[in-house]
Amino acid sequence: MSNASFTIGRTVDLTAQSSPATGEIVQYDPDDLTTHGIIVGMTGSGKTGLLIDLLEEAALRGIPSIVIDPKGDLTNLFLHFPNLAPADFEPWIDPEAARRANLSVPQLAEATASRWREGLQSWNLGRDQLLALQQAVDYVLFTPGSSSGQPVNLLSSFSPPPALNWEEHRDILRERISSTVTALLGLIGLKDIDPLRSREHILLSNILETAWSRNQPLDLAELIHQVQEPPFERLGAFPLDSFYPSKERFDLALLLNNFLASPSFQAWAEGQPIEVQDFLYTPEGRPRMSIFYLAHLDENERMFFVTLLLASVESWMRAQRGSSGLRALLAFDEIVGYLPPVANPPSRPVLLRLLKQGRAFGLGLLLATQNPVDLDYKGLSNAGTWFIGRLQTERDKERLLDGLNSLEGGVDRAAYDRIISALRPRVFLLHNVHHRGGAFTFQPRWCLNYLAGPLSRAQLAGLKPLGAAPEGLPTPPAAVPSATAAPAVSTQPAAVPPAGPTTTSTDTFTRTPPAPPAGTSALFLAPELSLSQALARLGGGFNGPARPEGLLYRPVFFCQAEISYLNRTYGLNYTRKVAALIDSLTGARPDWAAAAHEPIDPKRFDTRPLPDARFAPLPGWLSSAARLTSLQKDFLEWAYRSGEIRLYANQTLKLYSDPQDSQAAFRQKCDAALRAALDEEARKIEKTYQARIEALERKIEKQKSIIDKNEAEVTQRNVETLASGAEVLLGGLFGKRRRSISTPLSKSRMAQQAKADLQTAKRELESLLKQKQELEQQKAEELKQTQERWARTAGQISEIVVAPYKKDIYLEVGGLLWVPVYLVSAEGKLIEAPAY
Repeated sequence: MSNASFTIGRTVDLTAQSSPATGEIVQYDPDDLTTHGIIVGMTGSGKTGLLIDLLEEAALRGIPSIVIDPKGDLTNLFLHFPNLAPADFEPWIDPEAARRANLSVPQLAEATASRWREGLQSWNLGRDQLLALQQAVDYVLFTPGSSSGQPVNLLSSFSPPPALNWEEHRDILRERISSTVTALLGLIGLKDIDPLRSREHILLSNILETAWSRNQPLDLAELIHQVQEPPFERLGAFPLDSFYPSKERFDLALLLNNFLASPSFQAWAEGQPIEVQDFLYTPEGRPRMSIFYLAHLDENERMFFVTLLLASVESWMRAQRGSSGLRALLAFDEIVGYLPPVANPPSRPVLLRLLKQGRAFGLGLLLATQNPVDLDYKGLSNAGTWFIGRLQTERDKERLLDGLNSLEGGVDRAAYDRIISALRPRVFLLHNVHHRGGAFTFQPRWCLNYLAGPLSRAQLAGLKPLGAAPEGLPTPPAAVPSATAAPAVSTQPAAVPPAGPTTTSTDTFTRTPPAPPAGTSALFLAPELSLSQALARLGGGFNGPARPEGLLYRPVFFCQAEISYLNRTYGLNYTRKVAALIDSLTGARPDWAAAAHEPIDPKRFDTRPLPDARFAPLPGWLSSAARLTSLQKDFLEWAYRSGEIRLYANQTLKLYSDPQDSQAAFRQKCDAALRAALDEEARKIEKTYQARIEALERKIEKQKSIIDKNEAEVTQRNVETLASGAEVLLGGLFGKRRRSISTPLSKSRMAQQAKADLQTAKRELESLLKQKQELEQQKAEELKQTQERWARTAGQISEIVVAPYKKDIYLEVGGLLWVPVYLVSAEGKLIEAPAY
């Protein structure tokens, strides 16, 4: 063995009544993890504790690890307290748990510290092992998409991996490109992507392949730009614009730009790049345990990040030399949804390749789940070690046994069934193909780390003193797209203030608002930002002091309408608002799409300005009542023309989505309706056949009774025939009065008749049993056909365009609006900072 054995627990005799493990110490060869390990167990089974035990043992042996923590449980790997002092435990005590125990938090912390000390002592563990664990590896907590821990910079994920050149590793790099693109499309809401059919996938993959083959850096902003203007003119046999028209490429660029433009994107653009070598080792070569906390991310973001991380691990793995020992560990707590048996999320192909090829490079995967039903057991056939804990339902157990049976060599299903059914909490069945002694049960050792349960994002800051702040970790500056690489797409509405400060002069300002055109009125928008917030939005500082000079109102044209959609066929009763803001107008008609603005809460409108404000002059185009009326009508016409909404529909199920539903959400509704319809039809089929089967079963029972009677009669007739024959024979021998020979013959005929009746009854029984079997087969076939028919229905999703009626468009606000701007004197100039 290249690494010392892991001490993971003691054997347990399930027939014993006492729960403590008193058997032999269980030693586990870490090199066995090169064929990967799977931990299965319900909530409360001890699954998380066992996973932490294994990661502790890896750390103590200097084995680096990458830990994916979707729920927050594995942040407990930071909670090792060599002094075992109550004060160490107190910050991690749940106040609600203390209240339920009728204790104060310090009292519960003291009790917990005592319990942890006693638990460790029962396994001959203590301060020495805790100190060793603390010093064995460098602990780092990464929080992708958040600055609560160490953020992760994803911009580098679109650039070619430096360790792999295109000429030698193009197949490997194409697999990574495919995984990266699938994950990116999933992040922006595109699901069930087929790399061979999806135009979006084909386009993005070719853009990345072109850049990577030329070893050109690529970030998200440049990727968006190249979606609109790709660096090639053809895709396959088709011209680019025939394969993917420019307008539709713009729609894709807009989806990608929405992510880039979102305020939360900044957290994805700073921090540590995805460099697996830095996740596994410090610059000085010290092993590292990198824990990726994902509990704060939504489903799409988690899938996006996990796929990129796994793809990076695969690229790192392929760049290593072969190894028969365990080089590094990848742990994943709760893989449900990432390796399903039927669906194909972006993470699945990468996980399958890691499971298949990791052994050759010394990379071990340690995967845990509490849901054994939703696992791809075919993909897990390479797993050599299974830690099986207590399961929640009989269905979970049966699915797990089915999966284990499919492994090479199979298992003794009946024996495993009995053992799994008898498992207690914190007792596991260990199935290890490398262990010659066969499977056995054991209880994991007491964890060195305190198991506080899943930590919230707010608690993560408390981990930094415990080792979460990395030492020697590269901290590159946040990657901000340059002006030259900025995408040509923007989701910012027209009224969003300019990025830089605007200078102005007070010569034309007045203290009294200019009168609106005759027959019209004006509204005043209340400030939304404080002065400091408005200045912060300008970006950059000022040379010298900045002095506030008051509030200025600037005139704009603003319209806001409410559009109602009512359609009984689609069950549609939906209302939305559209708005547009124009601060300058040079042509005859405005570009309403460019002027589109986020709707404003009517409560923010006032009929009076704030006191002591100043006012900019009205431009000529805002001084005409006829022009304002014309603009209102033109806005309403635009709202009508662009007011279409799209719904998803499944005509067979007579289901229609809500306007806010994504395709994935509507597909879930269809799946639920399909399951209900399928269950109802299956119940009817079951009921129909059950009546016929029960009637046959009654006939079968009746026929069995007839056979029993016939068998008894055959036995009786045989006895009578023998007795009659013996009587005739004895009478002849001893000279008694001879009895007629016809009597035995009569008895014999009766016996023959009884046998014939018995055979007839048996044939009738066989016929009835055959009828029952055929009926059950008919039922199974009808159920199968029903399932297949409904399964075809699930994918029959179409889009429906619903246009509004003009009568259903109501103008809520329209006309002259005064918007607030802070005036600040700095650098000898008067600078405007929009307050909205």
